Amino acid sequence: MIPKGLKGIIATETLISHIDGEKGQLYYRGHEIREITNRFTFEEVAFLLWFGVFPNAEQLYELQNQLKNNRNLPENIRVIIDHLPKSMDLMAVIRTAISAEGGNFNYAWKPTVPQAIRLTALLPTIIAYRTRQLAGKMFVPPQPALDHIENYLYMITGEVPLPAHVKALGTYMILTLEHGMNASTFSARVTVSTESDLVSAITSAIGTMKGPLHGGAPSGVIELLNELASVGETEKVIKEKITRGEKLMGFGHRVYKTRDPRAMALKAKLMELVGEDEWLDLAIDAEDTVIKLLEQFKPGRSLYTNVEYYAAAIMKAINMEPELFTPTFTASRIVGWTAHVIEQSQNNTIYRPESEYIGPFFKNG
Repeated sequence: MIPKGLKGIIATETLISHIDGEKGQLYYRGHEIREITNRFTFEEVAFLLWFGVFPNAEQLYELQNQLKNNRNLPENIRVIIDHLPKSMDLMAVIRTAISAEGGNFNYAWKPTVPQAIRLTALLPTIIAYRTRQLAGKMFVPPQPALDHIENYLYMITGEVPLPAHVKALGTYMILTLEHGMNASTFSARVTVSTESDLVSAITSAIGTMKGPLHGGAPSGVIELLNELASVGETEKVIKEKITRGEKLMGFGHRVYKTRDPRAMALKAKLMELVGEDEWLDLAIDAEDTVIKLLEQFKPGRSLYTNVEYYAAAIMKAINMEPELFTPTFTASRIVGWTAHVIEQSQNNTIYRPESEYIGPFFKNG
């Protein structure tokens, strides 16, 4: 039998990341994810994924400057976004804007790290520009004094963000930079395997991320946290939901058969912020109760919190609307996509799988 969706089929070799779903482990370039989130910034981990090593002080300074120098929104992209229908969803806007970027920089084959840095720097500005435009607010230009995560929040809110919010969102974005041969990463590698350019590969990835089965949304988790906050009785609410057969959003993962290491790393970082934000406190307090009840009512299912659970708490804490979840996920995952695209180009073979015909054959006459 042919595995549906190529499940379990190894399509390539990679040096970028490793996932062990049975043990609940995730590695970037051989470094365990919890070690990374404890010690390094977004920019340092992006450097690791692109170059294979962590940067020294001079290399980090250069990367930070390159990101800052590529943040400004080109005029042609600004004009295009201004003329897009207001009903167009944000992921579709991002896809269109990134496609339009193709003529603003040298994106010729082969893809390079400077190309990757430019797209990574530009994406948060695209998101912020459209978000404030739809809200009827003035665009907040990038602030050169702020690092990547701080600047993203600043452009969206118009205010320098709280350190607790920068730490929380920064940890989340590090944890979602890369996650193996997922659907969007596969799309990007397939596209560039034709010797197409980086912009085309990333446009493919964004189109794949846009689908609800991949990029998803935290609305279900936020609704759960809202309900727990309003009722104030976590155990009662969860018992009723389990009894009615409702799916508890933010619990369980198709890859990890034990605890999601990203959720564990995110929780560990958020534990440092206990008492600094009520929504983060609620998420941390509710988790143990929910897991205990899931073990009681669904024994053997190993349903633990996934990264989306704490991501939703972070989004709620920093007042990000649900519409910004998948775009923010995209703003981090673009680092992993570009790393994979560059890796694919270095030892390239075009992807050309076969299909098995299962229809009828007809004789002439």
